Amino acid sequence: MPKLPQTVADVRTLYAPSDFRTTLLESIANATTRIYLVALYLEHDDAGRNILEALYQAKQQRPELEICVLVDWHRAQRGRIGAEATNTNADWYCAMAAQHPHLSVPVYGVPVNTREALGVLHLKGFVIDDTVIYSGASINDVYLHQHEKYRYDRYQLITNAVLADTLIDYIKQHLLIAGAVQRLDRDDRPKSPEIKNETRMFRFALRRASYEFRGKAGNDELAVTPLVGLGKQSILNKTIHHLMASADQKLTLCTPYFNLPALLVRNIIYLLRQGKQVEIIVGDKTANDFYIPEDQPFKIIGALPYLYEINLRRFLSRLQRYVDTGQLIVRLWKDGDNSYHLKGMWVDDQWQLITGNNLN
Repeated sequence: MPKLPQTVADVRTLYAPSDFRTTLLESIANATTRIYLVALYLEHDDAGRNILEALYQAKQQRPELEICVLVDWHRAQRGRIGAEATNTNADWYCAMAAQHPHLSVPVYGVPVNTREALGVLHLKGFVIDDTVIYSGASINDVYLHQHEKYRYDRYQLITNAVLADTLIDYIKQHLLIAGAVQRLDRDDRPKSPEIKNETRMFRFALRRASYEFRGKAGNDELAVTPLVGLGKQSILNKTIHHLMASADQKLTLCTPYFNLPALLVRNIIYLLRQGKQVEIIVGDKTANDFYIPEDQPFKIIGALPYLYEINLRRFLSRLQRYVDTGQLIVRLWKDGDNSYHLKGMWVDDQWQLITGNNLN
């Protein structure tokens, strides 16, 4: 696998969503060349307003700054689950653009499929100058711990010019030039049915797209490999499978949604039968972002946390003997009314998969 050299001093991990918020705002304020934000959504709430206003302020102070925001096309044009599509995020982007007619802070909508139920933009992370701020978090009050509640994620800052360039090149070469990718901060944007064919062609092209770089790192130094993938046979899916199988002593994985595909379950059983240890850290059903408290009106989406819990119970029942011996460890994350959104894998002390992939 090709790898980019990475200096230890240029890797930083944050441990709290509030630190993530302040670091992101500071990085935007201090940016000198470019700001690229990619998220499932940039929400019209207090945290989202702070971020978008910071982008406009940075552009005003440094007009030469290259600024670009990419979010999911469908998610930006609807209300929250169960709410009407009035005053959507896209409407807010248009209003902000109208308030700043001489400043260009483009917000692009990326339609990964013709309908949101069939697929969303899940390519999350930010590039500011030569630093990659990588998290599975989107931008809203809960992810950024703007008020009382928070959604816990993981937050890595990796300063690496080649890595940052590689990610930006992918955005420019595969996303921004696509006919399906349209500006959301403009009132004259097309309707989804009008770009249905472009969206299908875009999805087909994304299946073949990958990060392009020349790996120069050896096997005996800290290194990073960027991976992107769409489709069952993607390089990302293959790497997840091979990383799990490569564990010599211990595999640790995190997921907020316990809905592992059969292949990953077989990988875990294989490791346990080989005498290796597996640790899984999953959110309690009440820490799932789809959980609806019992005193609130029920929506069908609120059934998901219960289905994930059923999956977990069946999984543990099947593998109880490994739990009894301490070979299989399952931990439930719960902290009051807060929610859990961590994803990732650790293989021995050798490999770490930093990802927004839910392993589902």
